[in-house]
Amino acid sequence: MSEWYEYVPHRLLYQRVRDIASGVEGVLMAVINENVSDTAVYERWVELAYIRGASGREFTTAATNVEPAPDQPRTAASRRDQRSA
Repeated sequence: MSEWYEYVPHRLLYQRVRDIASGVEGVLMAVINENVSDTAVYERWVELAYIRGASGREFTTAATNVEPAPDQPRTAASRRDQRSA
């Protein structure tokens, strides 16, 4: 049997995100490819995002449900780009 999980790189790691399924916002702590099957015969792998909410508790959602939070502060680079436009 193979490993039960593996970490997956994600562009929004450690940034404020929103779970589009529930609307809850938090910080993306990890994206993990997990084997969620309950038998050793069939493997079922799912990419789960671990988000830490305002309460400090983490919850999971499908990695495809993660988007940047709408109130993201603009970076210096984005402010610089807008001035040059």
